[in-house]
Amino acid sequence: MAVSAALVMAAAGYAYAAPGHGRAAATGAQVWITTADGTKKLSRAADVSFDGSRQQIDISVDSRVKSQEFTGAGASFTEASAHLIAGLPQGQRTTLMNDLFSRNGAGIGLNYLRQPLGGTDFVARLPYYTYEDTKGSFSIGRDTAEILPLLKQAKGINSGIRVMGTPWSAPAWMKDSGKLAGGKLTREHYGDYADYLVKAVKAYGAAGVPVDDLTVQNEPLFQTTYPSMGMSAEEQGDFLRVLDGRLTAAGLPTQLFAYDHNWDRPDFPLTVLDRTKDLARVQGAAFHCYGGSPEAQQQVRDAGKRVFFTECSGTDSDDPSRTFADSLKWQTENLVIRSMRAGAETVVLWNMALDKNGGPHFGNCGSRCNGVVEVNGSSVTRNAEFYTLGHVAKFVDRGAHRIASTSQGPGGVQNVTFENPDGSRVSVVLNATGSAQTFSVTESGRSLRYQLPAGAVATFKWPGAPTG
Repeated sequence: MAVSAALVMAAAGYAYAAPGHGRAAATGAQVWITTADGTKKLSRAADVSFDGSRQQIDISVDSRVKSQEFTGAGASFTEASAHLIAGLPQGQRTTLMNDLFSRNGAGIGLNYLRQPLGGTDFVARLPYYTYEDTKGSFSIGRDTAEILPLLKQAKGINSGIRVMGTPWSAPAWMKDSGKLAGGKLTREHYGDYADYLVKAVKAYGAAGVPVDDLTVQNEPLFQTTYPSMGMSAEEQGDFLRVLDGRLTAAGLPTQLFAYDHNWDRPDFPLTVLDRTKDLARVQGAAFHCYGGSPEAQQQVRDAGKRVFFTECSGTDSDDPSRTFADSLKWQTENLVIRSMRAGAETVVLWNMALDKNGGPHFGNCGSRCNGVVEVNGSSVTRNAEFYTLGHVAKFVDRGAHRIASTSQGPGGVQNVTFENPDGSRVSVVLNATGSAQTFSVTESGRSLRYQLPAGAVATFKWPGAPTG
């Protein structure tokens, strides 16, 4: 049996270590690739050995230099997404859910869900809603129809799923506008809103879906025609102090994150975090992709706080035939590589599923928004978003640390590299140039050589520091 195991590991490009002699050292890496034309989609390629020479483009890996941990990758079961997936025939729904949340077979192993607490622009039907539209009548009943059953099914497939809750608005009666669209939370209702969020966290927990993390307002600098609410950094800091007290009194361990808006205003979370620096529950800040650049996140990381990336919606290209290629490249470059090299612990997209018209929706997206998958009746299409997330979630374990690796900048051959808790390495590499590129991955003086087509993404995984 030991001889057989050695032969199997050798065939996979791994060196065999006998029991008691420590972890196996790598002589080669496994490779999975997605090409811009979609002919290969998270497809297993031939293994590649660390027996090549260092190339002019070289990814130099140094596991001695460790940065943030990896917390997870995923998206959101908006009411629109839940409605589409819940409407699939049972067999197709089961297959899709397994592909989303299991790592087995074609599964990509998503393990982080950012869940709206109440209505968003992506509800399945009007009216918009909160959990307490009438004062004194709190209920998460609307979520029990389709959202919570899918969340519980997902957790049944992957017990390691972590959930963040995010409200789009406080109930209208707590706001100066008296409606869900726009307006601000009045200070006299800070306690009421804190109690409301505590009730939501407790209700979800009682329904079998614990809320591990919480932000208190989606996009606090954007008031619009659907559920939304303005909140300044100073106001958010003051409110978090009230909420922290109520969560503590309720015995809830839920962690808090500031901001939950675009990269272009890092001053907002820094102000909030400074005002709440004595509150251990306030862990860091959450960011979106719709303005600024991902490198802005590093300011929060440099302040000693955690960074979560929590929303970006896929969109159609002006030339629809380019959507897969454009989405794969842009999202991998900005949301996976640049964002995680700038401190993010998560990569979380927006809707888990939308239809061919980018709906159901009642906001500003038009027909151009895309989910991780597209669902039309009983038909399911896995979008580029599915594979972008899969190149990370299927291979990087929670608790992995990002490790040092050299990388070209935007438009070049870029990567982000991790060391899993078991010592294995995972490197996600994008060729964002316009032509095929040959590069090397080098660790401990050993190099593998690889050629990646233009616009393609590859994940390399090897079991430990390579040796001769």
